[in-house]
This record gives sequence, C-alpha cells and structure tokens, in this order.
Amino acid sequence: EPFVADEYIERLAWRTPGGGSRGGEAFDPKRLLEEFVNHIQELQVMDERIQRKVEKLEQQCQKEAKEFAKKVQELQKSNQVAFQHFQELDEHISYVATKVCHLGDQLEGVNTPRQRAVEAQKLMKYFNEFLDGELKSDVFTNSEKIKEAADIIQKLHLIAQELPFDRFSEVKSKIASKYHDLECQLIQEFTSAQRRGEISRMREVAAVLLHFKGYSHCVDVYIKQCQEGAFLRNDVFEDAAILCQRVNKQVGEVFSNPETVLAKLIQNIFEVKLQTYVKDQLEEHRKSDAEQYLKNLYDLYTRTTNLSSKLMEFNLGTDKQTFLSKLIKSIFISYLENYIEVEIGYLKSRSAMILQRYYDSKNHQKRSIGTGGIQDLKERIRQRTNLPLGPSIDTHGETFLSQEVVVNLLQETKQAFERCHRLSDPSDLPKNAFRIFSMLVEFLCTEHIDYALETGLAGIPSSDSKNANLYFLDVVHQANTIFHLFDKQFNDHLMPLISSSPKLSECLQKKKDIIEQMEVKLDMGIDTLNCMIGQMKHILAAEQKKTDFKPEDENNVLIQYTNACVKVCGYVRKQVEKIRNSMDGKNVDTVLMELGVRFHRLVYEHLQQYSYSCMGGMLAICDVAEYRKCAKDFKIALVLQLFDTLHALCNLLVVAPDNLKQVCSGEQLANLDKNILHSFVQLRVDYRSARLARHFS
Repeated sequence: EPFVADEYIERLAWRTPGGGSRGGEAFDPKRLLEEFVNHIQELQVMDERIQRKVEKLEQQCQKEAKEFAKKVQELQKSNQVAFQHFQELDEHISYVATKVCHLGDQLEGVNTPRQRAVEAQKLMKYFNEFLDGELKSDVFTNSEKIKEAADIIQKLHLIAQELPFDRFSEVKSKIASKYHDLECQLIQEFTSAQRRGEISRMREVAAVLLHFKGYSHCVDVYIKQCQEGAFLRNDVFEDAAILCQRVNKQVGEVFSNPETVLAKLIQNIFEVKLQTYVKDQLEEHRKSDAEQYLKNLYDLYTRTTNLSSKLMEFNLGTDKQTFLSKLIKSIFISYLENYIEVEIGYLKSRSAMILQRYYDSKNHQKRSIGTGGIQDLKERIRQRTNLPLGPSIDTHGETFLSQEVVVNLLQETKQAFERCHRLSDPSDLPKNAFRIFSMLVEFLCTEHIDYALETGLAGIPSSDSKNANLYFLDVVHQANTIFHLFDKQFNDHLMPLISSSPKLSECLQKKKDIIEQMEVKLDMGIDTLNCMIGQMKHILAAEQKKTDFKPEDENNVLIQYTNACVKVCGYVRKQVEKIRNSMDGKNVDTVLMELGVRFHRLVYEHLQQYSYSCMGGMLAICDVAEYRKCAKDFKIALVLQLFDTLHALCNLLVVAPDNLKQVCSGEQLANLDKNILHSFVQLRVDYRSARLARHFS
C-alpha cells in the first residue's frame, strides 16, 4: 500500500500507552514524546542500513555493466570477422557457379548433338525394319508401348514425306499403313477410356493424338459419344443445355484446346439435333396451318435464343456472340426470309374471319359504306347540314360493335407484334411493325369501328320521327371505349418497335388521320341532337294545352307545373345521362352545350305560342323553374345563364303593370333587346288594356 505519513503517525500514537483516550486512560504527552524520539532513532538506523545496501547494489550493477559492454565489443569483432569470411565464401561460390554453368553449356553443346544422333540412330533402326518388311522391335509388338510407338511412327511419317516416291514408295506405304493403324488404335483406346469414364487415360491418349492427322476424328468420336443417351426427353433444348454444362466441366481435363472442342460440340448440336427438330416441327404446319406454324416458329426461335444465352457463359473462343448468331441463322434463315409475308397473310385472314363470324352471328350482311378522305367526309357533313335527311336505316338497336371482336383482334395483333419483335431483322423491324399496324387499322378501325359509325349515322331517325330510338349514342360510347383500347396497344406494343425509326412519324400520322376521320363522323352524328329536339317538340305538342296557361278557374289551379314540362324534363335528363356515358373529355361539354342551347331555344319558342293569365303566368314561371333545374344537370354555365334569363322574362307575365319598367331595368333583363321584352309582355291577356300599354311604352 502507498505510504501515508499522517496515518502512520496516528497508528503509532494509538499503539502507545497514554497516547490516546482509549479505555479512559489519561493522556501522557511525555510518554508519547519519548516513544516518538525512540521511533525516530529506529527509523534513522533503518535508513542507514538501507542506504548501505543500495550503494552496494549500485556498485555491483556498474561492475556488471562494464563486463557486458566488454562482451558486446568482443562479439562485434567476431561478427565482423564472420562477415568477411562470408563475403569471401560468396565470391568463391559465384566463381564456382560460373565455372559450372560454363561447363554445363559445354556439356549440353556436346550432349544435344549426341542425343540427336542417338535418336536419329534409333529412327534409322526402325526405318530399316520397315525397309526389311519385318517389325522386330518391342515397341511395335508390345501393345502396352503404344504411346512410344506412336511417337516413333509419327516422326517416321514426317521423314517419309520428304523421301522421293520412286525409290521409297514401298516403305512410305508401310509407314503410312502403320501410322494409320496406330491412329485407329489410339482412337479406339480413347473411345474405350471414355466409355469407362477414365479421364486421365483420355487425356493421355488425346495428348498423343494431338500430333496426328486423326486428332479431329478423336474429337468427333468424343462429341458423338457425349451425345449418346443425352436426348431422351421431349425437351431437346433443355437436354442440350444440360449436356453442354456437363461437357464443359470435363473437356478442360481431357483436351489441350477445350474451347475448340466445346464449340465443335455446340455446332454439331445446332446443325444436327436442333435443325432436324426445328424442321420437323415447322414443315408439318408450314403450308396447312399458318397459325400453328407462326406459334411454333416463335416458340422454337425463342427457345433457341434462350439456349444461346445460356451457352454464352462458356468459353468458346474470342467471338462467341457471332459464332452462336451464325448457328441460329443457319437453322432459321429459310423460315425468317418470308416470315412477315406469312404473318400478314395469317393476320389478314384471321381478322376477316373474326369479323365475318361476328356479323354472321347477327345475321347481318355488311353494306358497302362511303369511302374517301377527310375532305369527302367534311363535304358530306356540309350536305347533311344544309339538306333534309334522307330515309334512315333501322338497325333495331344494334350498334354492330363488339368488345369480344375487338379483344380478339387486339390479341391477335399483340401476338403478331411480339413475333415481329423476336423474328424480324433489326433493320426490317420498323417496316414490319408498320405493316402489322396497317392490318389493325384496316380491320379494327375501318372494317369494324368505321363501319359501325357509318351504319349508326344511317340509322339516325329524322327530327320529326315519333318515338325515335337514338342508338347512335350507344355506338359513340362503344367506339370511344374501343379506341382507348386501340390507343393503349399503340403505345404499349407498337411504339417500342418504331420509336427510333422514321416509321414513327408515319404511324403517328396514320393514327391522327384515323382519329380525325372518326371525329368527323361523330360530328355528323350531331343529327342525333335534332332528333332529341324533335322528340321534345313532339312531347310539348302532344301534352301542352292552351288552357294550361289560361285556366278557366283562376282560383282552382292545383298543379305546380304542367304535365308537358314533367315529361320533357324527364326525357332531357335521360339524354344528358346517356351523352355523359357515351363520351368523355371536352366532347361531353361541347355536345351538352349544343343540346342545352337548342333546348333553350325550343322552350323559348314554345312559350311564345301561348297567352298567359295571371295564374297561367305563375304556372309558366314554375315550368321554366323546372326547366332551369333540369338545365343544371348540364353543368354548362352558358346553358344555366340562358334559363336564368328566360325565368326572368317569365316574370313579365305576372308582374303588376306599375312595376314593369322596374323589372325590365333589372340586372338580368337590362341588356336584352327591347323587342324581346315587348314580345313577352304581349303574351299577357291584359296586354291590350290601356293601362298596361301605357306603362310599357
């Protein structure tokens, strides 16, 4: 523990008798002082003893330090001597090594020609055996030494190539025969080793055959045996992928050029197995069933390209992308050259069949419709606007538009776009996609939607028809829905194929022309509004009575508004709802505004036909209030404003004569022509009274 002087003194005083108050004992300072003096003396003696011990230890340490320094100096001298000896030894070793290398070079210079001479002597010996016609050497007769025999015969074969034929024809023939026999034996040995699964033996034999002409035949045998039992399932593409995966792991252990062997295996699979399989699948339907042919072509090409993507993982040489692309092209080139013609032919016949089947189900024989451009359509609008309508065609409520037909046509076209994307050459893709789009336009837009619009236009009844059914709005509603589906396919499936080509502007222009042509025909359907107004006129003429606004008993009027008003408002609300359901966007507001303005004009002109008593005027105001409530359903500010003004005009029918001028100068009537105000005042039964005429003048 650390030494603390205060605690030490306290303990000393506590142990001394009389040094504290322990046990009630009196404090004795003399005794405590004596104890302190004695203890100080003891501490001084202890200090002197310890000091002597420290001095002794310091002297001993200094002595040992001098001895250690002397020993270190001696070791440094010994180390310097050893280092000098090491340098001398290193120089001597370098000298000896130089001599040894020089001697080795001299020995190699002597030994190499000697080895060549020995090897040449052996070859001459073997060559003599071929000259004599009898092979006696163990290397040729012992089957276990086939590797050495192969090395010798390969060298003799090369030598024989340089000898003149006229003198050595027989020996050359024998060497060639032996060369061929050994080559066959090696290939047979390789085949047997492959069947036994002996990779090391296969590698050994392949290394020997590498210098023979039959090395490629060895590779062919390996490829052939690899495929034995590999294609047992129905999925030839999956089998091929598994086979290549297995061979890829093995080929590097057997051959010195594994990428070449694997590439040759893949080429063999493509040119034999896959090409045969593709031909069998496609030729069966090529002329008899275009739909199945196109489906099979798309499926086979997709599966082949997917297999190619898997094979890209393997080492096949420098340009494996080009290599695999050429293999795919070699299989499908005869089918892809005329693909788009088959596609267009099938799409045309299939679309025509879908439409014809639909019209047959409706027992409908398609009529020839007017053809021509936008200008021709606009001219027809002008003629229909200025001339009375001809006899209409009764469609019996049929719109001749079918969601099922549209979905089928769009589905066929979608599949055609997918096939086009996969099977078309990149340079031909935009052109081919445009041709498919043109087919869709022809059969969906022209033959189906446009025909339905034309038929719907022809089915619009004249404005004076009674109980006319306005089916054209149903046509508009369905055509609008269908065109949204058409537009979605345009954006989702066509745009990605043509977005970066000049065909984009051509497709957009074609789509724009279609939209404009349909909008023009929809505009022609504005005759539907005339029919609506005609129906309203018919209701008013049939239901409105002159006594409604000039009752015989002024004090016994119990109705809030006339029966004609109720029926007209009910009819208008139905038509407004139908228009909202049939159209979207700004077209709704445009049509409702036109209908609202015509509705106002009809009510205005209708009210001008009657004379009004005081109570009749009140009833007219109630009718107009109901018409105004109906006009709110239009949600068009102009229409509501027109009916607000009409309601204000009707107040002139009941206001007291003295207040006429005040009412006419009100906010809603102040800006109206005075003749209009006068025409309403004239409808009052009391107009001819001098008092009223005087107040209004």
